[in-house]
Amino acid sequence: MDVKTWKDLNLSPGVLAAIEDLGFESLTPVQAACIPLFLSKKDVAVEAVTGSGKTLAFLVPMFEILLKYTPFKKLDVGAIIISPTRELAAQTAEIVDLFLKHIPEFTSILLIGGESVNSDISNILENGANIIIATPGRLADLFNPKHNLKLTACVKALEVLVLDEADKLLDMGFEKTINTILGYLPKQRQTGLFSATQTKEMEDLIRAGMRNPVCISVKEKGSIMQKMPTTLSNFYMICEADKKLSILISFLKSKACLKSIVFFSTCAAVDYFSCILKELIKHVPVISIHGKMKKKRHKIFSAFKEHESGILLCTDVMARGVDIPDVHWVVQFDPPSSASEIYLKDCKKLPTRIGKIGNALVLLQPNEETFVNFLDVNQKVQLQSLKAPEVVIDVTPKVKKLASKNREIYEKGLRAFVSFIRFYTKHECNLLFRIKDLDIGKLANGYALLKLPKMPELKNKIPPNFKAMDLKFDDIPYLDKHREKQRQVQLKEIRENPKNRKGMSKKKEEWLKMKRQKEKKLLAKKRKRKGFEYSEQDLEELERDARLVKKFKKGKISKEEFDAEFAPGSDEDNS
Repeated sequence: MDVKTWKDLNLSPGVLAAIEDLGFESLTPVQAACIPLFLSKKDVAVEAVTGSGKTLAFLVPMFEILLKYTPFKKLDVGAIIISPTRELAAQTAEIVDLFLKHIPEFTSILLIGGESVNSDISNILENGANIIIATPGRLADLFNPKHNLKLTACVKALEVLVLDEADKLLDMGFEKTINTILGYLPKQRQTGLFSATQTKEMEDLIRAGMRNPVCISVKEKGSIMQKMPTTLSNFYMICEADKKLSILISFLKSKACLKSIVFFSTCAAVDYFSCILKELIKHVPVISIHGKMKKKRHKIFSAFKEHESGILLCTDVMARGVDIPDVHWVVQFDPPSSASEIYLKDCKKLPTRIGKIGNALVLLQPNEETFVNFLDVNQKVQLQSLKAPEVVIDVTPKVKKLASKNREIYEKGLRAFVSFIRFYTKHECNLLFRIKDLDIGKLANGYALLKLPKMPELKNKIPPNFKAMDLKFDDIPYLDKHREKQRQVQLKEIRENPKNRKGMSKKKEEWLKMKRQKEKKLLAKKRKRKGFEYSEQDLEELERDARLVKKFKKGKISKEEFDAEFAPGSDEDNS
């Protein structure tokens, strides 16, 4: 069937009206390939890149199938769409709501957490849920038989199941949850699985959840895979590690009237740099979002979409499938965690689908410049060099001054630095991004650290180009008075009990005490099995000896000290 326009599909008036409202005139290749098969009662496994029109490729046939089987009862679930993140689920729900304006026969509900499970159940019981758009965890929670909503009975009417960004669902560790959900669903259904890449795990999921699926792979002629829209301009900028933050701030200030998104490698980095940007870029909304913000994320995401201008700082939680209108620049502050995903991440944020020019920028350190050639050769992606702004004000002294007066910024800086180093050591492209090539001193200065943190990766590494500030770090206060009061109480306890100098919490002390008691009991049981009976004092001495051996192996005590401790008669001398 040669399909070029929506009218060629003989769709129902309500579905056509919704498509017209969305402003789509012709079908994309993935829509033309997928929709006729879905409508002919086939299961489909679709591989196509982000931004290729996959959402309509499953929503249009879903509504057509549901209309064929109307009417549904209030609590009958006719379709389920599972998305990997709250943001993507919320975005899909918005498009579903646009369809429902023209197809009022159905009800829909968004289940993404943030609210209590009981609240979601009350909402379903009151309003119904013929179409469920959900994240895996919350949907699995609702199948719990203890709830007064018997969802297992409701899904007996299921006609369509869609797994959106299925490869991302598996990457995020939802495989077990999805298999649990599949166990509750009727076998007689149509299933659509949509992803940007195909993996072994994906193949396993296809075998487990689909009946004789038709596999559709939409690729661009002349390249391995279509990576981005042709209207997306891709740039890279070489920045020394100690100038990177200053260059980012100068760049964002020059785009202050536009919408920009900045990606960081870790949640800690988002927390730290959002504090800094809010202090240094005034009169522009600076919003942050990452995976650890469970309850706030949906509200933050919705708020940013409403802003005419602003800066969104985020992690990979926003990397796939989420569409934010009128974003002009996407900036990758850290090297991407996966070379194959950087432009899946970037292109979706930009308004390329309605003919506007979008811009993606990657900030690279000099030792990372080989990544540009790697993308060109392996991903068929070419980056244009972009020069740094002519006027770049060094913000490091100002950030250090802020950190020296605000313990929250000081601690967040240390955590962000540590998390970046650990991200770098585990990087997928470890031949290109090597920890030994990093200039630790410049990097620490770039993070505006007051001192280097203690971490194994920096053991015996004292960079000559970094100097810790001459400060009493314990004297840096929290600006939050309640938090500072608690800290002062803890400091007092540590001073009064020098053994707790490291600031061990009471919970950790109790945990260690319980652990030692368990170890003693286990040791006693082992000895008893072998026919030995040890006293409490014997067990304590054995434990003490084991600790001394560990200290000696780690170099915490010298051989002379070790020998002295184990010398004959040493116990008697100490008693």
